[in-house]
Amino acid sequence: MKHIRNFCIIAHIDHGKSTLADRLIQTCGGVTQRELHEQMLDSMDIERERGITIKSNSITLDYRTPDGEDYLLNLIDTPGHVDFSHEVRRSLMACEGALIVVDASQGVEAQTVANLYLALEHDLTLLPVINKIDLPAADIERAQEAIDEELGLDPFEAIPISAKNGIGIEDVLQGIVEKLPEPKGDPDAPLKALVFDANFDKFRGVILQCRIMEGTLKPRDTIHFMHAGRDFTVDEVGFNQMKLNPKPQLSAGEVGYIVAGVKSVQDIEIGDTITLLNRQAAEPIPGYQPARQVVFSSIYPMDTGDYVELTKALEKLAINDAALTFDKDSSAALGFGFRCGFLGLLHLDVIQERIQREFDIGLVISAPSVKYNITLRDGSTLEVDNPSYWPDPTSIESVSEPYIKASILTPETYVGPVMELCREHRSESQTMNYLSANRIEVTSVMPLGEVLFDFYGKLKMITRGYGSFDYEPIEYRTTDIVKVDILVNKEPVDTLSYLVHREKARTRALHYCEQLAKEIPRHQFKIPVQGAIGGEVIARTTIAPFRKDVTEKLYGGDVTRKKKLLEKQKKGKAKMKQFGSVNIPQKAFISVLRTDKD
Repeated sequence: MKHIRNFCIIAHIDHGKSTLADRLIQTCGGVTQRELHEQMLDSMDIERERGITIKSNSITLDYRTPDGEDYLLNLIDTPGHVDFSHEVRRSLMACEGALIVVDASQGVEAQTVANLYLALEHDLTLLPVINKIDLPAADIERAQEAIDEELGLDPFEAIPISAKNGIGIEDVLQGIVEKLPEPKGDPDAPLKALVFDANFDKFRGVILQCRIMEGTLKPRDTIHFMHAGRDFTVDEVGFNQMKLNPKPQLSAGEVGYIVAGVKSVQDIEIGDTITLLNRQAAEPIPGYQPARQVVFSSIYPMDTGDYVELTKALEKLAINDAALTFDKDSSAALGFGFRCGFLGLLHLDVIQERIQREFDIGLVISAPSVKYNITLRDGSTLEVDNPSYWPDPTSIESVSEPYIKASILTPETYVGPVMELCREHRSESQTMNYLSANRIEVTSVMPLGEVLFDFYGKLKMITRGYGSFDYEPIEYRTTDIVKVDILVNKEPVDTLSYLVHREKARTRALHYCEQLAKEIPRHQFKIPVQGAIGGEVIARTTIAPFRKDVTEKLYGGDVTRKKKLLEKQKKGKAKMKQFGSVNIPQKAFISVLRTDKD
């Protein structure tokens, strides 16, 4: 065990985490020069295109020090985005140390601070790394100050590197070996293994990524999942070394994979503890938390004939992504679809894009919402995330919604606009903390529902890209939430209904009405588009009708002939309005949401 090091890389989005992982793999000879490409540990096309990590991944590297000693380095790559913080939490549980990567030109950002606190919770040894020192805007001294003041780490321990150009990578490997602790554990104790990730292989089923805390695991052992309560027989164990490398056993301190005939990720729980069925551990590894869905949205196929294909697509994605949940849903306007639960807006965006790319299905998505707790007058309680199931307002005693503690890091210049933005999004309390001469942390308590739509985009705009944002859920608080119905030609369109705070209801209803008026084609009769709370109309726009000139054929004569024709046209339009139906194109549903989100 003295020659094993288990570590992960913590960084804000786009601080060079995946590039550093690539250089470590390259330096340790994990891949040949011919196989080398950017973002080695990011397997999805979306991850490579957007430059983000969505799923954590692990690799075992063989490293020989200049003194000739051989070490086994287990690198666990973690996502940087706030939506996937549960992945980061599980990865940290599997490690003894972490590299904290700070961008030399941008300094410490919100996600770095948030993940640092997570790492400290798990008693990890931290090694700071200053990346991108080759950039013209790089300021190593300022980055060292930020590491000292904002992270509370020793700035002189920070290793300056350029992952892109391969500068300082050998120093990082030396730092990992010398400064990060070796794992602890007894190979002869009852087996305790943490499942920190899993991925699906169509030939072999689910491949579990595990860290062995205590004991030893061999093929043909029968394992027991302590939270899920299921049993499986192990077929193969080994190390991840860009490809699966089978070994005769995995023992305490090691990180590797297990193939045990598991058919779907949903059969097990990620973060669970594995033990042997015939020699069980006394208790599971502490710190287990199931993934919590916080954003809910309905997904419908653009072509109703694609419903069966959409069902298969979601089932295939759920095999690999245990955090995605879906239930059948239907809409009068859009037909059959699914109500899905996501970890956040980025997770929703990624799933939507994967369905469109990998399965070639066009989608219509309803407005995202959060889960509200409702207390009814008869004393019963409900949890509602779908406007379709909102109870009659007269039966509601009170409604509470989830609140978050948002942490925003911004240069001092933009503090005023940032605090104003928080106030616009119903912030209840704000505190400021001066981290360094020009850098301030604004902490704000606000509703999660307010962050869903345009908050992050506006923050980036007002801080010119220098603001960074992270949040953690705290509690439910009583609030005044109403259901707003959108009526087209006095008929409610169920898919466009949404839940919102009363003071924001009119503004958003007006936005919906204006967008629909632009997208719905004109008909032969006047079409009112209205937003209403119950029977009270709070916003309205009107789509003007086509006007045919019925008097065109007249070339003189008495004016009564003209009046007679116009009167006849008026009666015809009134009759048409009474019986005519309005065709709402698919792009109208999309435009309402997209503009709102941007």
